[in-house]
Amino acid sequence: MLEYKYDTQLLIEGHDLDESKIIEYFQNNFKGDCLLAVGDEELIKIHYHTNEPWKVLEYCASLGEIYDIVIEDMERQSRGLKG
Repeated sequence: MLEYKYDTQLLIEGHDLDESKIIEYFQNNFKGDCLLAVGDEELIKIHYHTNEPWKVLEYCASLGEIYDIVIEDMERQSRGLKG
C-alpha cells in the first residue's frame, strides 16, 4: 500500500505566480510527496502525490485558472487497473 494514493497533476494559469511560494505553501499545508511546481509568472505545472487531491485543487484554483487536471489512483495502477 502506498503512503500517498493519488497522483495529482494540473496547470495553473495566472499572474505573478511564484514557484517558491507555491512550494512553500504545499510543504506547510499538505501531506504528500514528489512535489513538482515549475513554470513562470503566468503558468505553473503542478505534480504531487497526496491522499487529499481536492485540497490541492482548491488552493491552486485560488491562484488562477486551473486546467489539464489529472488525478490518478496509483494503488489501482499498481494492480494493473486504470487509475
